[in-house]
Amino acid sequence: MELHIRNVSKTYANGVQALKDVTLTIPLGMYGLLGPNGAGKSTLMRILATLQEADAGSVHLGDVDVLRRKDDVRKTLGYLPQEFGVYPNVSAEHLLDHFALLKGIAERGARRGVVEALLHQTNLWEVRQQKLGSYSGGMKQRFGVAVALIGNPQLLIVDEPTAGLDPAERVRFLNLLSELGENSVVLLSTHIVEDVSELCTRMAIIDRGEILLDAEPQRAIAELRGKVWRRIVAKTELAALERAHRVISTTLFAGRTVARIHSDAAPGPDFEPAEADLEDVYFMTMSGRAGRAGRAA
Repeated sequence: MELHIRNVSKTYANGVQALKDVTLTIPLGMYGLLGPNGAGKSTLMRILATLQEADAGSVHLGDVDVLRRKDDVRKTLGYLPQEFGVYPNVSAEHLLDHFALLKGIAERGARRGVVEALLHQTNLWEVRQQKLGSYSGGMKQRFGVAVALIGNPQLLIVDEPTAGLDPAERVRFLNLLSELGENSVVLLSTHIVEDVSELCTRMAIIDRGEILLDAEPQRAIAELRGKVWRRIVAKTELAALERAHRVISTTLFAGRTVARIHSDAAPGPDFEPAEADLEDVYFMTMSGRAGRAGRAA
């Protein structure tokens, strides 16, 4: 089972082109869609979730035409949007039972079995009778996944799932998503690089509606090995450094500015080699776009 996205475009009424000929092949497992806020990630997610129309292009989940057979897609789709509401005075168990009924599981015994299994799977069994209004952010996200998993979807779409979670909840949530990726196509949309590096076997970087990179994270990182260098610099040096070298990123560490440079060889005696990571891939890809835009202008 694969999700095939071909030349999908979307322009809003205000003239903003949210997607520009997006083409991706998303296999079984965890696939990361990485990009800054406003890059077009949520627009693509809503189109794939049959909640929004594309202006052009095609999408197929196996042999199902996602854009034209929406009812068929919804039978095998799980969707966790960036923001979703819950009824604060209803228990998780009761509301999940209600959603299972809406999904078409009419027989009470079968529905009870589904609800119990999902509550165990998302580690909410012990708090199943608590009101959702008392849940933490991570617990609400796991409840959202439980709802999305009703019916054993072949396609699971999660949009910015770890935003706002504390570190412990984030780890629990990512472990849950990793398990789900063993049997479904799971599309993870996020602006958090660590989420993709820890979970996804393939990824794409999107910005201003265009796919800039479609790759395996580990292979993209490997291509930078031996080409990333670091040095602590004074803020007054940054402008000259950027003129002389390709600066990947600058960060503060213990109150000092650390610059990471891309170079085939040591850019200077004060630089030390640095282990390449997915953040380097991301910033290199984004800076390459900025460079192309600058030259075009």
